[in-house]
Amino acid sequence: MNSQIEKKIGNNIRVLREKAKLTQDMLSARLQTRGCDITRSALAKIEVGQRHLYPDEIMLIREILSVSYEEIFDVDNKLF
Repeated sequence: MNSQIEKKIGNNIRVLREKAKLTQDMLSARLQTRGCDITRSALAKIEVGQRHLYPDEIMLIREILSVSYEEIFDVDNKLF
């Protein structure tokens, strides 16, 4: 995947997480309670584009943050 796209998607997740008033620790804990083995450190790497996202992580992040896939994948920043 293109590193610039990964950075934009990661930034979108960070913005959406902050809008939901969740810390990285809080979001990673919620992901873990739903069966997704992810640490705060891994989430931090996702948010800066240093780690790939897995489909199950994307699905759970969308669900926990109550956002659409379009908001997560908005690489043109049309929604923010």
